[in-house]
Amino acid sequence: MEASVMWKGGMSFTGTADSGFEVPLGTDPSVGGADDGFRPMELMLVSLGGCTAMDVISILSKKRQNLTGFEVKVDGQRATEHPKVYTALSIKYIVRGKGIDVAAVERAIDLSKDKYCPAQAMLSKIAPITISYEIIEE
Repeated sequence: MEASVMWKGGMSFTGTADSGFEVPLGTDPSVGGADDGFRPMELMLVSLGGCTAMDVISILSKKRQNLTGFEVKVDGQRATEHPKVYTALSIKYIVRGKGIDVAAVERAIDLSKDKYCPAQAMLSKIAPITISYEIIEE
């Protein structure tokens, strides 16, 4: 797997990888940016959320859960001093549906955490990850 980041000028970049998709990268005007793209550290949170979301939705679908909506919220706390790494992360799964089985949700989350999600496995080695979920009956 390979990725590339191309400079567009100033503090603006475009990231791409083997899939061929592009993602704009930028930063805040206070540090010379144009506020025109994701911050790299934001993408780490999106990556974590996307990785575990794909696992959980796949598992819940296989368990024939009647889902009407699904969201993963990821929060990252960062150190105040450079390099401002993540010091704590939290993942909240919001599952919407009809007759959702709590045990199925818990099992899907556990399988993602313990077996399938490489982003979670990697980031858990550098910062504690707190996990929670909410089931909304519709």
